[in-house]
Amino acid sequence: MPRTVFCQYEQRDAEGLDFVPYPGELGQRIFNNIGKQAWAAWLAHQTMLINENRLSPRTPEHRAFLEGELVKFLFEKDAQKPAGFTPEA
Repeated sequence: MPRTVFCQYEQRDAEGLDFVPYPGELGQRIFNNIGKQAWAAWLAHQTMLINENRLSPRTPEHRAFLEGELVKFLFEKDAQKPAGFTPEA
């Protein structure tokens, strides 16, 4: 039986993640409070941020930026699209 969490992103009960997806305390917070669909939405948003801003996950400054955006996206509902971003039709 899947694990259920109250997803803070979706504000409803949702299927929980199968594993802690991120290191440290933030990873545990995500595991305890974010559902699979919300995590998938973050991964898509993260990919867009990496591509549009030409970020490298290997660069410490870029990783710090992405971590900040992760918190904004999942917990604060304050994530922004990159400047000039227009979705494909």
